[in-house]
Amino acid sequence: MKVQKITIIIFLLLCAGNIFAQGELKDYQEAEKWLYYNSRAKVYNAGIQPNWIGKGDSLWYSTKTRKGNEYFLADLKKKQKTPLFDHEKLAEKISGFLHKEYKAYDLKLTGLSLKGRDTLKFTVDTSCFKINLKNYQLKLAVNPEKRNITEVPAPNNKQIAFIKDYNIYLKDKDGSNIVPLSKDGCETLSYGNSIPWEFVRNESKKQDVEYGISAYWSPDSKYLICSKFNRKEAQNLYMYHSAPEKGLRAEVYSYERALAGDTCLAKTSYVIFNIESGKQIECDLPEYASFLEGGFEWKSDKHAYIIRYQRGYQTRELIDINVETGKSRTVISETADTYVDVNMLLYRINKTSNKIIWSSEKEGWNQLYLYDYETGKQINKITKGEYVVREICKVDDKKGKIYFTACGIEKGDPYYTYLYSINIDGSGLKLLSPENATHTCSISPNGKYVFDDYSRVDLPNHFLIRDAKNGNKILDIAQLDIEDLVAMGWKAPEMYKVKARDNKTDIYGVIYRPFNMDSTKRYPIIDGTYSGPQTIRTPKSFTSALYSMDVSLAQIGFVVITVDGLGSAYRSKKFHDFSYKNLGDIGAPDHIKAIREMAVKYPYIDIENVGIYGHSAGGYDAAHALLTHPDFYKVGVSSAGNHDHRIAKAWWPELYMGFPAGKHYDEQSNLSLVDHLQGKLMLAHGNMDNNVNAASSMRMADALIKANKDFELLLVPECDHSSLYYNKYFIRKRWDYFVKNLWHKEAPDCYEIKK
Repeated sequence: MKVQKITIIIFLLLCAGNIFAQGELKDYQEAEKWLYYNSRAKVYNAGIQPNWIGKGDSLWYSTKTRKGNEYFLADLKKKQKTPLFDHEKLAEKISGFLHKEYKAYDLKLTGLSLKGRDTLKFTVDTSCFKINLKNYQLKLAVNPEKRNITEVPAPNNKQIAFIKDYNIYLKDKDGSNIVPLSKDGCETLSYGNSIPWEFVRNESKKQDVEYGISAYWSPDSKYLICSKFNRKEAQNLYMYHSAPEKGLRAEVYSYERALAGDTCLAKTSYVIFNIESGKQIECDLPEYASFLEGGFEWKSDKHAYIIRYQRGYQTRELIDINVETGKSRTVISETADTYVDVNMLLYRINKTSNKIIWSSEKEGWNQLYLYDYETGKQINKITKGEYVVREICKVDDKKGKIYFTACGIEKGDPYYTYLYSINIDGSGLKLLSPENATHTCSISPNGKYVFDDYSRVDLPNHFLIRDAKNGNKILDIAQLDIEDLVAMGWKAPEMYKVKARDNKTDIYGVIYRPFNMDSTKRYPIIDGTYSGPQTIRTPKSFTSALYSMDVSLAQIGFVVITVDGLGSAYRSKKFHDFSYKNLGDIGAPDHIKAIREMAVKYPYIDIENVGIYGHSAGGYDAAHALLTHPDFYKVGVSSAGNHDHRIAKAWWPELYMGFPAGKHYDEQSNLSLVDHLQGKLMLAHGNMDNNVNAASSMRMADALIKANKDFELLLVPECDHSSLYYNKYFIRKRWDYFVKNLWHKEAPDCYEIKK
């Protein structure tokens, strides 16, 4: 009996040691080091982007090195890189001119442009300069004018179209000779008065709506296509600015937004103006929902084209407009039983021939096809196979060659993008970037060179120049310097592959662990989720893995897992369509299967303590997981969640859930499932979120209260959609919530994250 008591005491002590081993002050301090803005400061030679000079035999770039901000010139013919300018000399010149000290390697030059090799134009603070790099003569330059979003200049630079009092006008370049093109515009039926998506109006101060112009000049400046907005039935969403800078009264903000399933909403039609005659020509395209509106591009002086979708996105059309008559003609039309994905369309139209390069998933994978613009008939397949074309990087019309990135051709992770070239007739497919990694590429204007940035979650970025003919390396530009990260204890997350719920399809994810993990102990596991079908969550590049919130969360004392299940992006059409009218699936069966398999493989994973967190669509996922899989998910933190897809901006749910908003919207709404809540749920939202309105979380809270469910609600003043995700207070509260409910202990008292 005595031995039994001693054994029990030892067991309890061991359990106590395990419970209190993580989630303490030291773990919070370690986690803070790995928040993106701290880890980013420890990385050098990051984010290099090519700025091609002239035809592309040279380029310049800037990056943060161990010296500071450096600017370089890469001469590709000579295969060498040198400083773009003498940093010491330039700093000295600027300091003398502005009577303020500027350090050589702390120069923050914006709007930088290079004319030839000798003349550099840039802005420092608010001063615009031009310097001759041969003799370092520095002069003030004219500040580049910010584009007035209410105006659009003609290509001949003689006239400007602008909006005023809901009508569209013309004026000469110097502002004289103002002529109205329309005269009957009003607030509810206006010409060219588009509203920028991000604009919010202060209703309390009766702020004027800040319109932008939606009008398109023909190349010869003789015709102008203008959007005509019918706002008779437009509806607004509202936000409550509870802590204004001045005064005690809260302020109400509004913004125009159509919701999924709305029939009363802003609509758009088009009119055409003959500039020489002043004649107004009606375009025969029927009026349609404004949120579907796309811009016009020009095939010739007399023919423009537009991509047009119908509600529910089951039809996509390339439409040609004859601006002399206003008559439209469908060039290409695609339909699908599910949807034609607006996010996957790639196209190029040759303005001197009748050739169209057009992507489609009509044969099950996003591939490129060649069409005839006049007849609309397919000429030939350009690419074919079970892989996904992701980007058209360049079309060389003279050589009849296309450069594109695709994923799924090479062995290994089907999400890694590689660069290829192919002839426009579909022959001569050639791999130009063979490294097993994700490649982001830019082709020089002359088509001779490729700038390639490649990495994996366990491979820091390499930046180099390749020969566009064969992919051979010409010049190493730089490699990401992570020496300081390694010294801090960085360990790359583990990549893994498991079978989906069907036990046939491979799905992919990564696991983040505490860097100080003791594999003899047990760790709760957290599912980092975002099942929005337009993308994937699992990082495929080094910096996307490094800057993930999963890194810091793991250091609190959790194993954090992410995986992309059936229905996510960049695979086959069949794989993607699994999520159609099925967003409520959230990939959870695939996530659960992956977590269970990882727990078998790694005994230190505590499968009885599973949490989940996500933002936006991931916020919906986190709450939905607790409601639909309460036996598995015990704790969830849901931020900016679109808990009912009918409360979300129209385009996103209508693309993936269809139109009209049928009963499946009801069935998959978190609001209709609140009775199933068993676990611990935190809802968080920014009250100035104009992407997913805070009403979404407030309605969820209302439903939970009516169901008499316990939960926590954090409404963060002044935060919008993205700033909530990076809000230091909310990050800490999320850590606290998981520590309290997965580690079952008190978190450090009022820990403050400092930048």
